[in-house]
Amino acid sequence: MTPDAGRTGRPTLAVVGATGTVGAVMLQILSQRADIWGDIRLLASPRSAGRKLAVRGEEVEVTALSEDAFDGADVALFDVPDEVAAQWAPVAAARGAVVVDNSGAFRMDPDVPLVVPEVNAHAVRRRPRGIVANPDCTTLSMIVALGALHAEFGLRELVVSSYQAVSGAGRAGVETLRRQLSLVAGTELGTHPGDVRRAVGDDTGPFPEPVALNVVPWAGSLREEGWSSEEMKVRDESRKILGLPSLPVAVTCVRVPVVTTHALTVHARFEGGVTVDKAREILATAPGVVLFDNPAAGEFPTPADVVGTDPTWVGRVRRALDDPTALELFVCGDNLRKGAALNTVQIAELVAADLRA
Repeated sequence: MTPDAGRTGRPTLAVVGATGTVGAVMLQILSQRADIWGDIRLLASPRSAGRKLAVRGEEVEVTALSEDAFDGADVALFDVPDEVAAQWAPVAAARGAVVVDNSGAFRMDPDVPLVVPEVNAHAVRRRPRGIVANPDCTTLSMIVALGALHAEFGLRELVVSSYQAVSGAGRAGVETLRRQLSLVAGTELGTHPGDVRRAVGDDTGPFPEPVALNVVPWAGSLREEGWSSEEMKVRDESRKILGLPSLPVAVTCVRVPVVTTHALTVHARFEGGVTVDKAREILATAPGVVLFDNPAAGEFPTPADVVGTDPTWVGRVRRALDDPTALELFVCGDNLRKGAALNTVQIAELVAADLRA
């Protein structure tokens, strides 16, 4: 796309991985938000080169990822596997682009800021490697609300259980759930030990167990002492984003038969006493948060209602029964929007503003 006169002087943006699931959402978001960009380049693997995708109401041809593709780019959004990001993000940075990376390749690098604009926007200004990292979708589903409460009360301990949508495992996760649902729909399965497993057979896709008519207490890959990579991400990323390197965090990640939108239960202990009224006031006014909480009327967030929206939705706000310093929350966030594409675009907008400053 050649920038028209109205876009001259605006920063050039490269989107790497534009043909993927999150990449498609990223292009939607770029088309919906204020248009601060000049040229937008769409980059992907050579097999996707030549495809045309819509962004800002125009058809843009996808070009193959190469070193030259970053020449003149001011910002590069990456949504690619870790190994691809590890190879190509430094190349883009060396060519002069500030990289905003959605993979896990750089999140815990001390020279790469891990940014959630509503929580630690200031961190984007220090980027010695020319790279800014985007947190994992599970962390992002809760951290905006948690950051607002931390700013007021001072977080000192966190216990989390996640209920993660299958789209967190990519297209393969969604396709697996839909195939399994077609196998169990209209049957009496789920009433005897092992009947769902026998019906599904080996068709478990990226999951270790059937996900239809089931919950699977596992997400990610195996780490030391039985923890999963997803659980370690939530712990390590929350500490880095909030600036609390010694924060005690306990996490259990569970996969549920939901297509898109992660949900989490959060038990958060703070430095001193907390009240529900004050917590509700904070959450109701926090940027990027919607307080939706009226159990008497059956009103609280669920993935079926939150999917496709941008905010973090919070309900079931209670003070812990046995600890006056702790709050209990139920949180939902679309793992493809705020959990991935939206936060990446928001970081890019911060970078663009910093480049103009």
